[in-house]
Amino acid sequence: MTLETTGTTDVPAPEAGPSGNYAASRLHLLTQEAQAGAPRRAALARLTDTWLADLHQGAAPGADGASTALVAVGGYGRGELSPRSDLDLLLLHDGAPDADLAALADRLWYPVWDLGIALDHSVRDVPTTRETARADLKVRLGLLDARHLAGDAGLTERLRTAQLADWRSEAPARLPDLHRLAAERTRRYGELPYLLEPDLKEARGGLRDVTALRAVAASWIADAPRAGLAEALATLLDVRDALHLTTGRATDRLAQEDQPQVADALGLLDPDALLRQVYEASRVITYAWDVTWREVSRVLRSRQERSGRPADGAPDRARPARRGGHGTLRSTREPLADGVVEHEGEAVLARTARPDRDPVLPLRAAAAAARAGLPLALPSLRRLAGTDAPLPVPWPAEAREEFVTLLGAGRGLLPVWEAMTAVGLVTRLLPDWERVHCRPQRNPVHRWTVDRHLVETAVHAAGLTRTVHRPDLLLVAALLHDIGKGWPGDHSVVGETIARDTATRLGFGPEDTAVLAALVRHHLLLVDTATRRDLDDPVTVRGVADAVGSVSTLELLHALTRSDALATGPAAWSRWRASLVDELVTRVRAELDDASPVSGDPAPWPPDLTGEAEQLARSAVAQAAPVLLLSGQEAAPRSGTPDGSAERGDPDDTAHGEAEPVGVALTVALPDRPGALPAVAGVLALHRLTVRSATLRALALGEGRTALLMQWRVAAVYGALPEVDRLRADVQRALDGSLDVAERLAERERATRPRRRRYPQQPPPRVEIVSAGSRATVLEVRAPDAPGLLYRIGDALEGRGVRVRSAHVATLGADAVDSFYLTDTADRPLTVEAGAEVVASLEAALRS
Repeated sequence: MTLETTGTTDVPAPEAGPSGNYAASRLHLLTQEAQAGAPRRAALARLTDTWLADLHQGAAPGADGASTALVAVGGYGRGELSPRSDLDLLLLHDGAPDADLAALADRLWYPVWDLGIALDHSVRDVPTTRETARADLKVRLGLLDARHLAGDAGLTERLRTAQLADWRSEAPARLPDLHRLAAERTRRYGELPYLLEPDLKEARGGLRDVTALRAVAASWIADAPRAGLAEALATLLDVRDALHLTTGRATDRLAQEDQPQVADALGLLDPDALLRQVYEASRVITYAWDVTWREVSRVLRSRQERSGRPADGAPDRARPARRGGHGTLRSTREPLADGVVEHEGEAVLARTARPDRDPVLPLRAAAAAARAGLPLALPSLRRLAGTDAPLPVPWPAEAREEFVTLLGAGRGLLPVWEAMTAVGLVTRLLPDWERVHCRPQRNPVHRWTVDRHLVETAVHAAGLTRTVHRPDLLLVAALLHDIGKGWPGDHSVVGETIARDTATRLGFGPEDTAVLAALVRHHLLLVDTATRRDLDDPVTVRGVADAVGSVSTLELLHALTRSDALATGPAAWSRWRASLVDELVTRVRAELDDASPVSGDPAPWPPDLTGEAEQLARSAVAQAAPVLLLSGQEAAPRSGTPDGSAERGDPDDTAHGEAEPVGVALTVALPDRPGALPAVAGVLALHRLTVRSATLRALALGEGRTALLMQWRVAAVYGALPEVDRLRADVQRALDGSLDVAERLAERERATRPRRRRYPQQPPPRVEIVSAGSRATVLEVRAPDAPGLLYRIGDALEGRGVRVRSAHVATLGADAVDSFYLTDTADRPLTVEAGAEVVASLEAALRS
């Protein structure tokens, strides 16, 4: 008999007796529009409880007085009855004769079947039930939700007590199995937040994962983050209820043809609004899942280490990134960035970090975690999200640099971005992100939601940062290129306006803002033109050249096009498409015929430094010693320091200054001599100063005297800047050989215990000769920024016997883009052979 129907199908009249009354009451409940959601599920469970209890009471005497109990398990045990849910029932007994049990079971099961309700049933005593649960993890999970319905309540309680005790004793060995089951479900059903036809139960982030999280909590090993979890569960259950009622089927798959009716039943605007609601709920569950399993892994490994057993069996996904000897977890707090330390495989805030006085700290923590391949600890995230310390608009330079560093972290960006999204940090930083968050894309070529696609594009763009001169603009454009999809109209046109506003908010200057806006506006130009227009037509090439405007923008657009296509999905990019785009770019580049971004002769020294520069240079030559000058300090609050020394403080114990400097202009003048660049760069690295930018120029003073003038923009990685007198003394020691910079840096490297990275390394450094002018050969280096990078470059150049006559160094987020103007010892440009040898030597030094 069919219980409920849709449309105009006739409903059979209920039968007389308890089953008929139940059928009529159930149908009435399910057709009441005023009662839906959790109240209806609870009412349906109560109605079903009463009916089954009546059936058991009427049939139980046939069991010859033996003690029996009817127990709801699984979803029914939790009271999560959707209109077409099956009933999970256990008939529990204490040793009744088989014939009597069979008769009792027939009186219970057949009325359920007669009403067309799916039934999952079993008949067992307590010992057999316990043994079955030990052998079958799915049975164990169902019994964790056991709920008494009828009969001997003491029998049910005996089972519940034994079941929970069994689970808690065996959970350390069984939880890895539970994690593997979930991984298998993900392989089969996919990730719910990114599916156009998701399975609400089995896909990752679905109802089955919530059940598993309950099991983890019942084990007393770990507990899931509770914020938003109950609401997310209720959302998925409400959608499943509406799906059952509108289709008349017991299905968990939200097919596209059913989505309009389900959305209408839930009072939502359209199917996209429905999917967005489902995706948001699923992401809450997914994030809770990831956090919970990290804690499970930590606890299990800690127990294994204390017991002396090998630390195996924990979920791979949850393993911490850094470990000590023999696989032990590191319990020390090791610095990652100012105010951020690593502790037990997570990036956490230092104990004395002050988010209320350091508005850049959320971005600094996120960038440090992503670069290290570590998750951001949930307590730290909550602390950051709960602090009202908004960034000023436009953002300060440090905030922008940390943001670019975060975007350039490759695969490490994904979990950190998801964690920031879960606590509301992303929309605080980028208000327009809310419009694309969890927004579905109906185009079958796209495999991700809009927001995830944007992040994936940034991940792919991080692999192309060595191909462009402005990796920061590439990464930001990648994140923003589809931002207009949250609004009506052509998303490229709308996105151009949003990108311009966002770039201004981030603190980019007018020229960079214009480039970002153009990249977003034209992000489809290359692939559309290459695949739909005649590339032999000069009008086609001229049109693209006019839209792009410059070779540098074309370079960025080419990398953005590739990143966008790779992030879209396998169908969006192929060798054929790539070859067409490459051909178009080659022709447009020839049409633009721009000069090289770096000229062949050294650029002039900045005019505002000329007088002061010459004075410092003459002073250094007269003293035959380096002269240092600090100026142009930028003040901002900081959060911590690197180690336990009295001078610098501990990342957990140091006091905070009100406004410690984060960046200064450091001018260094010294007599021109071999080894000057690596000496100064090495001393800065030893003092934990990060180089934001730098310029170097050889300055002729007459009478055969030459000085080197270096202008650095530096910032302390941790805490306060060193005293200028100490820097001057160390530079002098490095020059005269009493300070072995190479050995000191090597000692520090050895003292830093290796971290096992879980994400691919950034793309390799790129070294090339870009031009040979009349006065110097121009060498360009693009590499991931790292402590001591400029020292290694300078040392490698010194090792080839070349002279650096001018240098222009820029750190853009996590990337360094440096140009060096080189001559031989006779002040002539390098020969082709010598240039090739320098390139090979420098590549080897940077890869080691």
